[in-house]
Amino acid sequence: MTTEETLILVKPDGVARGLTGAILARIEAKGYSLVDIRLVEPDRALLEQHYAEHEGKPFYEPLLEFMMSGPSVAIRLAGNRVIEGFRSLAGTTDPTTAAPGTIRGDFGRDWGLKVQQNLVHGSDSPESAARELGIWFS
Repeated sequence: MTTEETLILVKPDGVARGLTGAILARIEAKGYSLVDIRLVEPDRALLEQHYAEHEGKPFYEPLLEFMMSGPSVAIRLAGNRVIEGFRSLAGTTDPTTAAPGTIRGDFGRDWGLKVQQNLVHGSDSPESAARELGIWFS
């Protein structure tokens, strides 16, 4: 059994809608361990680091604006295959196609906006997790 760590973000829409507790309850019910948790009001510099791979894409600026629209909850999460497991728990990126029983499937909405306000972020690989944890928990 290999324990991994990953970055989870409850994005501004999840925080504003009061879903942080419900999201954390689902994470804890899976048996994952909260290593660190903090409420963060990210500035542009932090978000430019986090989303560097998307610079130049049409959704980049709206995404940064959305992520600066309110606080996010940053979570350092540990567990067996936690990266893959959380992404499965989160559901597909688009809440309208996310399966029932997933965070996005149960709580997500398509607001018809330029940027998908999809409640949560989870690192997609061990390399991304290490990089993102360094940005949000430095």
